[in-house]
Amino acid sequence: MATAMMDGPDALTGGKDSAGLAAPEAVVVRFAGDSGDGMQLTGGQFTLSTALSGNDLSTFPDFPAEIRAPQGTLFGVSAFQINFGSTEIDTAGDRPDVLIAMNPAALKVNLPLLKPGGLIIADSGEFSKRNLEKAKYESNPLEDGSLEKWQLLSFDISARTLDAVKPFGLGNKEALRCKNMWTLGLALWMFDRDRQPLIDWLNGKFAKNKVLADANIAALNAGHAYGETAELSGPLRQVHIGPVESEPGLYRTVTGAESISYGLVAGAQLANLPMFFGGYPITPASSILHNLAKLKEFGVTTFQAEDEIAAIASAIGASYAGQLGVTSSSGPGIALKTEAMGLAVMTELPLVIVNSQRGGPSTGLPTKTEQSDLYQAVYGRNGDAPIPVIAARSPSDAFDCAIEACRIATQYMTPVILLTDGYIANASEPWKVPDPKAYEPFPVTFLEEPNGPDGELHPFARDEKGARPWIKAGTPGLMHRIGGIEKNPLTGAIDYSPASHQIMSDARKAKVDGIAKSIPAQEVTLGDASGKLVLVGWGSTFGPIHQAVRRARRKGLDVSHVHVRHVWPLPENLGDLLRGYERVLVPEMNSGQFKTVLRDQYLIDARPLTKTSGQPFTIAEIEAAIEAALA
Repeated sequence: MATAMMDGPDALTGGKDSAGLAAPEAVVVRFAGDSGDGMQLTGGQFTLSTALSGNDLSTFPDFPAEIRAPQGTLFGVSAFQINFGSTEIDTAGDRPDVLIAMNPAALKVNLPLLKPGGLIIADSGEFSKRNLEKAKYESNPLEDGSLEKWQLLSFDISARTLDAVKPFGLGNKEALRCKNMWTLGLALWMFDRDRQPLIDWLNGKFAKNKVLADANIAALNAGHAYGETAELSGPLRQVHIGPVESEPGLYRTVTGAESISYGLVAGAQLANLPMFFGGYPITPASSILHNLAKLKEFGVTTFQAEDEIAAIASAIGASYAGQLGVTSSSGPGIALKTEAMGLAVMTELPLVIVNSQRGGPSTGLPTKTEQSDLYQAVYGRNGDAPIPVIAARSPSDAFDCAIEACRIATQYMTPVILLTDGYIANASEPWKVPDPKAYEPFPVTFLEEPNGPDGELHPFARDEKGARPWIKAGTPGLMHRIGGIEKNPLTGAIDYSPASHQIMSDARKAKVDGIAKSIPAQEVTLGDASGKLVLVGWGSTFGPIHQAVRRARRKGLDVSHVHVRHVWPLPENLGDLLRGYERVLVPEMNSGQFKTVLRDQYLIDARPLTKTSGQPFTIAEIEAAIEAALA
């Protein structure tokens, strides 16, 4: 993120604010509370208002793995972080400038993230003896002086919410559910946001229950009025952050899951094919199924299977029938799909497999992020079963990556793995909706008559790309054998002789290797084409790497950034490009998997920078690694 991150006690007093001081270029706000406090909803609606204000932004929803952890406990804390500003934003921010804590547990879990001098807004009404004990506090931090290195603003949000919604006759429990709207109203006032879009949204959401709509709107207005009218000395001031300079066009916020869904539909349309999606619910991939189910008018069929194996098998069946088969999952589900991936390799049918990576192994960290499935994607099948692998770098980039996955799958008659992760899938950012005319169609052609010189059918004869013909099941005169057992290189009849297997193994490998000829040459994302140090990234590490390299170059350091989309096969020029640098550093959220791939392919001394905490890299972590590497 090219942001001027705010430091020190005047973090929010830095256009002009209500005190007449210079406003910051960007602000990081973190909403945190119990998993039943509606923090994701609050953050999502604040994101909407921020996008409508013309700011660039990036978000990071951070929620617990438990479906409903015990209320008030440390492991039940849910948080939503947003970084927004009048400059380019590539990450959700390193350390929050503002922490809104709805209970003691939220404060304790998130306080270490808050920068010194940052602002804490706390709901003092939730800091009861019982809640303090649940959060493992021996004394009330709002009163014991332990928060003195931060700015503190504490007041009873719960009581103020109850007062605001009292006219609507709600029970105490139902009334307190409006707390997040009161908090959102205050945040909207703090950053000079328009309430009307949120009011319209509430009226739509509760269209069948006007009392709830009116109560939530009253809470929203009350929170806004509190900031507007309270005569407070100290930290609470209104800050206006101007819009970012943007190219003209139609913009919307998009999550990674939405972007992938739209990209898959666009890819199927460019191939002139109906699409079949076979999926099974798993965090964080489930949203793709939810989004695609809303797009039936574009020739999309969605199927929620009984398990992961059935999901991918149904997608392979759809491809055999002449549709574009798609499936998705996360790490544990991808493991279950592995045998069927081998079947797709052997049958040489197009298939797109989306892996929204999460922490592992096994169930691991279901709601956290990681990049630890790279080996699984590139190597993780029995026998020689090469599959091309593409990695999206951000929510908006996932759209183009999904289209590219569809192109490769249909043009090369192969399964393709598209890697995202929990950070990309759940995060959102502004997206300039592309012009459909900017994308070149790649319509498929089905074989409709025998293709052998003697009038026979050769279902595994290959074109110049090494792809076999696509034959719809039931095409008259083109009946052929297909399945997972080895076959004759031309006729497709069962043939597991040594010569046949050698020919077919070589052909399948050559086809995937040849994809490198149709992908762009690797470019330097930022910096020079040679020098002392290059940081090589893939996937969601893009934002922090890019901004860390940008900051380091401003300091005069000789460092560049190369970010790889086509993880397998690699771009043809990548090896020569990387040999132009004295040192190669590979930041990734695993134990060093892409580093090993680069060493294996190019015999270069790539060094790892690894993290497997379930949290994305911060810019500061990568900046420190750059300085250490060049020391």
